[in-house]
Amino acid sequence: MTTRRWIGYGWSVFSLWLAIVFGGTTNAADPVYRWVNVSMKAPFAARDGAGALVYENKMWLIGGWNSRNETYFPRDCVNDVWSSTDGATWVMERPNTFGTPDFNPDHEWEGRHTSGYVVHQGKMWVVGGDPIQGHYQNDVWNSSDGKNWTCVNKGKPVPWGPRVLHYTLAFQDKIWVMGGQTTPEYAPAEEKFYNDIWNSTDGIHWNRVIPEGRHWCPRGLIGGNVVFKNQMWILGGGTYDTPQTPQRKFFNDVWSSADGIQWTLHTDSAPWYPREYHDVAVFDDKMWVMEGWNKENRNDVWYSADGIHWQEVPGTPWKPRHAASVFVYQDALWIVTGNNMESDVWKLECVK
Repeated sequence: MTTRRWIGYGWSVFSLWLAIVFGGTTNAADPVYRWVNVSMKAPFAARDGAGALVYENKMWLIGGWNSRNETYFPRDCVNDVWSSTDGATWVMERPNTFGTPDFNPDHEWEGRHTSGYVVHQGKMWVVGGDPIQGHYQNDVWNSSDGKNWTCVNKGKPVPWGPRVLHYTLAFQDKIWVMGGQTTPEYAPAEEKFYNDIWNSTDGIHWNRVIPEGRHWCPRGLIGGNVVFKNQMWILGGGTYDTPQTPQRKFFNDVWSSADGIQWTLHTDSAPWYPREYHDVAVFDDKMWVMEGWNKENRNDVWYSADGIHWQEVPGTPWKPRHAASVFVYQDALWIVTGNNMESDVWKLECVK
């Protein structure tokens, strides 16, 4: 057994001991999970807010932000694309050109992070963007190989702009955009916090879905959404501070909907701490909430089969972070880089 696997195994045993001694909830029927360190220094530059998609039996890392590395990130955000079949070896499918003389806006999307990323109709999609370049990136791009990208709405900005930090899902053969806000301190716009819902089959023509009855209040912060049990789920999230509203909001409520019209509140206060910039995934027939930010970075990990009852996996070995890149791939839950600003790669396995 390698040193890294001994580390992962040790953490799983330690986690089980913690749950027995302090939690009192572990029994023989509970699953046991362990974290395995795959790499502490992958070849891509550290970043946060990068897209994370599983496509054509590979993990794909798309774009991202780092304001501390001016050499690789000349304008803070990049448009490079990396892929991996094992988490240890990563292939640069296309280099970053944004902020260099090689950038061609006719065929390449501007560098960005915290955008919408989905697999839809057999392609990878980048939906919208961020305000870091002083404007709102209201474009939609897709690609079948990660190298060549097409702007599908060229000359026709999305009707739901300007906005950033929105939730993005692929559900019922449509792309869904929900929530988000403007950030006038980065790009000019009227201050708005959204809880509206839009969908599209082609990324060009968008339909607004009007909820009936109560649904989640305005929010966003990118990561707290997932498709689980044939429903869309919103888990926590929050708002980013603006000049007129300097106090951020943080939530830990859980909502779901099968159509975007009728929404069900499963709990208004999950046991995990309210947070934003967290990541959500479906793994081992459960929803997972991982890391995030609320006045500090976090590294706690929680799972639930119904959105109501949650259990924590204790003893997380990786550093606290937010806006990580999370994949579900080859029977494991992966977390890659993030605001810890290291290019580390970890995976969670179920060992029983």
